[in-house]
Order: sequence, then structure tokens, then C-alpha cells
Amino acid sequence: MKVAVASDHGGINIRKEIISLLEEMNMEYVDLGCECDTSVDYPDYAVLVAKMVAGGEAGRGILICGTGIGMSISANKVNGIRCALVHDIFSAKATREHNDSNVLAMGERVIGPGLARSIVETWLTTPFQGGRHETRINKIAVLEDNLGL
Repeated sequence: MKVAVASDHGGINIRKEIISLLEEMNMEYVDLGCECDTSVDYPDYAVLVAKMVAGGEAGRGILICGTGIGMSISANKVNGIRCALVHDIFSAKATREHNDSNVLAMGERVIGPGLARSIVETWLTTPFQGGRHETRINKIAVLEDNLGL
């Protein structure tokens, strides 16, 4: 599985930690930036990752900004994306098991590198449970198609 990773200026340090973790896990990844410490617009990076995941070029995506909020809002505007903003291991596990999240957002100003690594490892290795959760995921897809429930 290929993982697409990006950050804005507020998430560069955690992004580098995550890339190191992906290398340790022998996971294929694509690093979509950013490489600057000056202010950039997080939606530009969120959409790069979201489109790769929605288009099947990457199996999962990871986004980091200062809080993770802007990245998650932006990514969730792309059909087929279920981006979860996560700052703890329990939520990382639950969003994979129950929501089949395909993009993870985190905030560098909220969590440290050690916790970020643990969150990502949990999120990448936890399978979707399916079952009753599949019905709910299908309802989300209907909402994306503007067909209503």
C-alpha cells in the first residue's frame, strides 16, 4: 500500500517523523511537501493527498498542519475521502475499525513526534471491521452523491 503524505509549514517536523516511520515499516510512500518554513495554504496540500487517495494512486493519506483541523476539513471536501482528525491512539484504531478512514490528519502543535508515530502505526495496521459499519460507510457515500438518505 502506498501512503501519500503532506504538511503545511506548521507540520513539517511531524511529517519528517512519519516519513521515517514509513521507511522503518518498509511502506511505500510519496512525500508531497511542503519544504518551507514560510506560510503556505493547507488546502493546497490537503487536496494533493486527497485526490491521490480518491483516485487510487495511494491507498491511504496522512496530513499534518498546526492543529490538523484545516487539513481534515479540506480533505473531506473530496468525494471518497474519509479523513479523520486524530490525536490519540484509541481514536486512530476506532476510525479504522468503524469508519474505514482513508486519510489521517494530525496537528503538530497538539501532539509530539512519539505520539504521532504511535498513532500512525496504529492507524496503518488496524483493519476495517466491516459488518454494521459497512452500512454506515455506504450512507456516507450516498451523501457525497447528494442523493440524501
